[in-house]
Amino acid sequence: MAEENSGTTNGEVTLLPPVGKPMTMRRMADVPAPRRRLGGAVAVGAGILLSRLSGLVRARVFTHYIGQKGAADAFASALRIPNLLQNLFGEGVLSASFIPVYARLRAEGRDDDAVRVARAVGTLLGLIATVIAAAGVIWARPLVEVLAPGFDADKTELTISLVRILFPGVALLVMSAWCLGVLNSHRKFFLSYVSPVLWNAALIVTAIVAGRRFTSKAEIVVWLAWGAVIGSAAQFLVQLPTVIAILRTLRPSLAVGDPGVRSTLRAFVPVLLGRGSVQLSGYIDQVLASYLGDGIVSAMANAQILYLLPVSLFGMAVSAAELPEMASVTGDETARAAALQQRLRSALRRVVFLVVPSAVAFIAIGGPIVSLVFQGGQFTAADAQVDWIILAGSALGLSAGTQGRLLGSAFYALGDPTKPLHAALVRVAITGVTGYVFALPLREALGYSNMWGAFGLTASAGFAAWVEFLLLRRWLARRIGAVPIPTRLGIGALGAALVAGGAGYAANYVFAPMSSHVWPRAIAAIAAFGIVYLAIMTIAKVPEAAAFTGRFTRLAKRFTRR
Repeated sequence: MAEENSGTTNGEVTLLPPVGKPMTMRRMADVPAPRRRLGGAVAVGAGILLSRLSGLVRARVFTHYIGQKGAADAFASALRIPNLLQNLFGEGVLSASFIPVYARLRAEGRDDDAVRVARAVGTLLGLIATVIAAAGVIWARPLVEVLAPGFDADKTELTISLVRILFPGVALLVMSAWCLGVLNSHRKFFLSYVSPVLWNAALIVTAIVAGRRFTSKAEIVVWLAWGAVIGSAAQFLVQLPTVIAILRTLRPSLAVGDPGVRSTLRAFVPVLLGRGSVQLSGYIDQVLASYLGDGIVSAMANAQILYLLPVSLFGMAVSAAELPEMASVTGDETARAAALQQRLRSALRRVVFLVVPSAVAFIAIGGPIVSLVFQGGQFTAADAQVDWIILAGSALGLSAGTQGRLLGSAFYALGDPTKPLHAALVRVAITGVTGYVFALPLREALGYSNMWGAFGLTASAGFAAWVEFLLLRRWLARRIGAVPIPTRLGIGALGAALVAGGAGYAANYVFAPMSSHVWPRAIAAIAAFGIVYLAIMTIAKVPEAAAFTGRFTRLAKRFTRR
């Protein structure tokens, strides 16, 4: 779709004009200039923060009752298998294909056309999700046998039962993602990103009830699967009234001939393939992890929960807020390129300032972080050690992955989903080959443990993320000129984070003999890391540090006044 337009029947208006093609529906002077909306990222970040915090509580409750072996492996695998449906047709694909079209129509004042596109896309998604969910229920056994071949017979049977329960709930999450697309296009960010709290809450309540009622971990995870379905319905239904108010109707539509729908579908296919290739990488990791012994699959799932926290709070929050803004940019080639560069400059700085220290923290004090979140009940200190090593491997590509997400959004805003697809395919190829080598043949040849084999999987994905990021940067530079990557800020943030990492590690070491409990030394390590990093960046007069401390100070003053 990079060079192809779709417009009205008389050819007067381009729906997604590529760089260099001016709008003809309105005079350029009548189109509002792009605005800098920090509030959008804050709203997304606040919603995601609440969602991720509830997710951490959910994970803590899970590990307390079912630990990190046996049934925990089965549930982690079963939850991931139907998530293919959500990840392929959910938020990522809709954000890349639907939001740019919808936002551009609204920017041109064509609200009725935008509503028609939203209705048709929602109808198509509902039909596709229903068919795939039904197929998943029917073909659960071959899916599990292909995607978790290393499981023993009992674990395989349990996973099959869980997959059959979970698939319909994931179809509801696809429709929840459609609601998110509509709400984000109207700059209503908070509701859509906080709605997963209901999904987590349903699972937390279910886990507590089942954990106190049953001693069998297999029975507990079956209840958890049903709780996930209930939570999926709640997450969709809480957004639906606002979406109805925006669209004014939910009457189904199959207007696939509408220009806006055609533009969405043309973008949808390459984005779907790109998203699917990334998911394929994840499933390859799961297949390989199933051969690495009991507990590795669930350990990778637990590590991913922590890894996704900065990805969601900083990378996704900024990207989600910026996409509709970048998609609404109008003008000639020079004007659009300058506007995109300006938006990227600010957004990338925010991402780097927050994500670089997150990556270092996962490596330097990942053990205390994992222990604070998960340790207790059935989850042991040895389990925490495994999760820390896996998390450290993931952290190697954290900065590249979050910056790459933002560069991908710029391509989607330009109406070019093919470049992110090509970069994703390269990433998958690298991850698959290197992950296999480190997890299986090299591990067997050198004799290192299953835990380090899992580290090889996540570290391979991190290396591949850097290759993908560099490709996206190079290709985007051809479209808009120099991409404003904040290299100096990144180097400074890395240096400050390394010093902070040393302080956090030392705090953990000092507090370890003082208490038999995990939380005092974990909190001390995290606090030392955060204070030292922020102090160094503030002394260096980094604007993002001043903005962060200023916002924190204002919130503290409001709290004390109350």
